[in-house]
Amino acid sequence: MPHTVTGRFDDGSAYQVQITGDAVRPVVGSTRAAALFELHLGESIPLSPTGPLRTVAGNDEEAVLAVLHRYSNVLESRRSGHGRTAQVTA
Repeated sequence: MPHTVTGRFDDGSAYQVQITGDAVRPVVGSTRAAALFELHLGESIPLSPTGPLRTVAGNDEEAVLAVLHRYSNVLESRRSGHGRTAQVTA
């Protein structure tokens, strides 16, 4: 199920994207967030501060979300259809 993520880049620019789980177009919404993800495609990234490591792939929603958490300030992450919202402040 898609995630909707709202966040900010280091320069303060805001973004909102959907993480689709689609290998061809894993991030929809912000061109800049999509480019950030593309930069880290194929790298190993921890899914949480203590791991485990996962290779970043477009069809791996957890890895896409981990990239956004690591390289931007994620303010809100919401999984569509579940009504659950996780707010993250840094």
